[in-house]
Amino acid sequence: MAPMVHGLEAEYFGRVKFSYLDADDPNTVNFQRELGFVYQPEFYLVDANGVVLKKLVGFISEDNFRSLFAEYLN
Repeated sequence: MAPMVHGLEAEYFGRVKFSYLDADDPNTVNFQRELGFVYQPEFYLVDANGVVLKKLVGFISEDNFRSLFAEYLN
């Protein structure tokens, strides 16, 4: 999924900020708990105030990402 996500990151540069969380990094354990992280891959659509708008678990298609971005960018 990484190549697809990186492609979307380039496509939406300046409109959607992508951040990556290393689930194996012990320094992120508290943040993982805060998010309710349980499975890889997980994606969180977060607004500018840090509020989680959508949590996605498992494989997500490129079209689904684009639909979500369109919904929240409008």
